[in-house]
Amino acid sequence: MRADPTPNQIQSEKLYRQLGLTDAEYDRVLERMGRLPNYVEAGLFGVLWSEHCSYKSSKAHLRKFPTTGPQVLQGPGENAGVVDIGDGIGIAFKMESHNHPSAVEPYQGAATGVGGILRDVFTMGARPIAFLNSLRFGDLDDAHTRYLFSNVVAGIGGYGNCVGIPTVGGEAVFDPSYQYNPLVNAMCVGVLPAENIVKGVASGVGNPVFVVGSRTGRDGIHGATFASAEDPNEKERSAVQVGDPFLGKLLMEACLELMATGAVVGIQDMGAAGLTSSSAEMASRAGGGLELDLDHVPVRETGMTPYEMMLSESQERMLVVMEKGKEQVAFDILKKWGLEIGEIGRVTDDGMLRLRFGGEVVAEVPVEALVDEAPVYERPVISLYQQPGLNVAVPAVEEEPADALLRLLAHPTIADKRWIYQQYDTSVRASTYVGPGSDSAIVLVPGTKKAVSLVTDGNGRYVYLNPRRGGAIAVAEAARNIVCSGGKPLGITDCLNFGNPEKPAVMYQLAEAIEGMSEACLALDAPVVSGNVSLYNESQGTDIFPTPVVGAVGVIEDLRYVTPNSFRQTGSTVILLGEMDPSLDGSLYLEMLAGQAAGDAPRFELSEEKKLQDVLYRLIRQHAIRSAHDVSDGGIAVALAEMCIGGEMGARVRLPAASLSLQDSTVNEPAFRAGMLFSEAQSRVLIEVGTDDAARVLEFAQTRGLPAMEIGVTGGQELTVEVSNGDSWLTLPVQTIADAYKQALPDVMEVPATQQVASEQQLG
Repeated sequence: MRADPTPNQIQSEKLYRQLGLTDAEYDRVLERMGRLPNYVEAGLFGVLWSEHCSYKSSKAHLRKFPTTGPQVLQGPGENAGVVDIGDGIGIAFKMESHNHPSAVEPYQGAATGVGGILRDVFTMGARPIAFLNSLRFGDLDDAHTRYLFSNVVAGIGGYGNCVGIPTVGGEAVFDPSYQYNPLVNAMCVGVLPAENIVKGVASGVGNPVFVVGSRTGRDGIHGATFASAEDPNEKERSAVQVGDPFLGKLLMEACLELMATGAVVGIQDMGAAGLTSSSAEMASRAGGGLELDLDHVPVRETGMTPYEMMLSESQERMLVVMEKGKEQVAFDILKKWGLEIGEIGRVTDDGMLRLRFGGEVVAEVPVEALVDEAPVYERPVISLYQQPGLNVAVPAVEEEPADALLRLLAHPTIADKRWIYQQYDTSVRASTYVGPGSDSAIVLVPGTKKAVSLVTDGNGRYVYLNPRRGGAIAVAEAARNIVCSGGKPLGITDCLNFGNPEKPAVMYQLAEAIEGMSEACLALDAPVVSGNVSLYNESQGTDIFPTPVVGAVGVIEDLRYVTPNSFRQTGSTVILLGEMDPSLDGSLYLEMLAGQAAGDAPRFELSEEKKLQDVLYRLIRQHAIRSAHDVSDGGIAVALAEMCIGGEMGARVRLPAASLSLQDSTVNEPAFRAGMLFSEAQSRVLIEVGTDDAARVLEFAQTRGLPAMEIGVTGGQELTVEVSNGDSWLTLPVQTIADAYKQALPDVMEVPATQQVASEQQLG
């Protein structure tokens, strides 16, 4: 066993910097400890004071989120949040990022992200019922991006499929800003009795502490500090954990059985920072301490040091505190499932995290210093944010609307994602009622007549162009998709993916996005119950688009309210709820035209959004709506096309031209057409209603102050869009738009093997 650097060496040679501590933070440790820390102690501070564990750059802003409400059973601060869906049932859910690991080792990075979020949910005592994800990649014309994309998707499917939990929804966005920093955000949802929430606390002096699951190895050491660094590269491959989904399945079943005995005092996943974070955070929540004997930690490699055992992020491990006298219960259940178990310590009341190894105390640190006293920075925020899209030069619109629509449908961000989700098991356990491809996924709640509506949403382009408005839109669109599917939004989880927080402009983006998200959460009664922050998403001096991703959960109290997002019947009336708006600000169409994100974020007013969602929710409960689909990427034209493709039928649509006179010489007709078709102005939904219900629906919306207009009728095998003055803007066979939509991803991912091999060799 190698000798650790001495405390004097750590100080004189500034070795603490390698552990993630700045000079000022190390001085703070010295002041708090009253002595020089040894190598293990410095490592504990380095990992728990990392950005990934302490949220030191974001915590001051995160406090602005609304986190309470009558529906909230457990808010932020535990392994996952829990909301109440009635009848004594809670829904536990959380989303986390695995961005840096996935940039280096895409398969394992994504797989262990799924495994980690799975453990966060079942740790609450919840039976997991669904996975979702949110992915961001660069340009798929690049071979390395295709390598990352294909292996991330394989990793998600590889882990999720093996543990027998369906992956029911998600999103994938492609933009050059993510070329070197892909985003891999994973969400898990579980169900539990509302009164049986299990928490991650180490309470009860003398209660025994166990490590259960897998043996501890050297994989993942420095994973948390790696996730808090810029420019992930090949040197950090050893910081990426390796997952075992079959072991993960056994661990889930064993822990759920163990918690059902009532003998578990507290339990926590060993995720980022491994045994360090789980032990210190559990002790902190209880206001006590822990004494651990590291000689009893089950290890799979010889000669492991205390430092390595404490910082290892080996997967499929949990830390469990049991009631004293109930130790045998844990041994019997873990043995039954063929898993490792080691009794490694006990709960104390002295507020210290004390580590023993080889008969000696190798670390003794106040729990408060590690967790509660981690630094919180008020990082500088730029005083004047120059919105980057306002001065972007945009070429004249010359493309025919039909050609533009086909190009948009073939853009990987909009195109059919079947290539992705056909690699996932989307229906295992037979609870998936609506799977990938709808506005939101719908999963049955076992043992009830209820269902939950689940979605992930976010648009980094909008936040880049206008951080506050973009943040609000992320929450609003997630909630809107829940309502479109027939659900009532209850709460959200989030992943805040941003660049380098030491840049004042990035901190402005983060602070303003949180402000916008908070305003939307309050207006739409969707509090934040859990979440994750991923910063330093920067490579080669370029930050990603600021990308807050929102995972939303809603309840559907009766399956009769489930609403599809594609046309159902020929001869239905198509109605637009919300304003017509020809502005192309922030749209994907404008980005394609200009070669970069351009303009402001799309128009958005929270009061309009609230009206829209309230009206839509009530109309669905009146059984007045056959289908509903929100207007988002690609505008009304893409929304119509998607409804036609899903319903395998056409529609004839007539849009109003009265808002602008095409005879006015100041109006650019191609630009106006493009705006009417491809604007991404928010708070708009297309609905399909029976002809006999159309007048009632229009009146219901309009009397509540929501603009609504009849714009078309379903039927035929073509999508035709014209305007009220008689001009025809586009006519396309449904088969043609379906081919463009469905073939885009398969075509680009059919990469010659030589290119794929070259890409893998480039990665080493």
